[in-house]
Amino acid sequence: MPHIHSVAVFCGASLGASPAFRTAAEALGRGIARARWRLVYGGGQMGLMGVMANAALAEGGAVVGVIPDFLQRQEVVHGEVSELVVTASMHSRKRGIFDRADAFVSLPGGLGTLDETIEIITWRQLRLHDKPILLCNVMGSAGPLVAAVEQAVAQGFARPAVRDLFEVHEGVAAVLARLAALHAPAAGTSERL
Repeated sequence: MPHIHSVAVFCGASLGASPAFRTAAEALGRGIARARWRLVYGGGQMGLMGVMANAALAEGGAVVGVIPDFLQRQEVVHGEVSELVVTASMHSRKRGIFDRADAFVSLPGGLGTLDETIEIITWRQLRLHDKPILLCNVMGSAGPLVAAVEQAVAQGFARPAVRDLFEVHEGVAAVLARLAALHAPAAGTSERL
């Protein structure tokens, strides 16, 4: 598995009902920046997206926003990111985020977050990539998605192996620790010159 240099995060364009969601987004943004990983996200200034990007930028981190042109025209774009990539469509936005990421984290969010998370898991199932996918469980936020996967398995629409396509971690500290472990070279290995 390659080192982690860039982490893509899917999260809400709203703040959600609990202050814990905002706290998690801030902590993840700070943690990614402190680890010197590049944050790649949907480019918005609203909700958890903006909170996370602001936290990473405040720590001196590199933040890449990938946003479709129609959302940029609606003035929801974050104007302070290190790099802004404007795409022609939502699909090309997803591809742009994918191409720039070594790993994926899903924070709480709405339909867009669920869509992005399911699609990246599906791409892994189809063997289009083998990048790690981590669900950050904040106040049970990952439960409904995991339950949907379990229901698909129980009803015979998915094989039990789909459970291995993603990991669920309790809170931001656990997610950051897992990313750090994925980034570190395996014991006993050395880089070739």
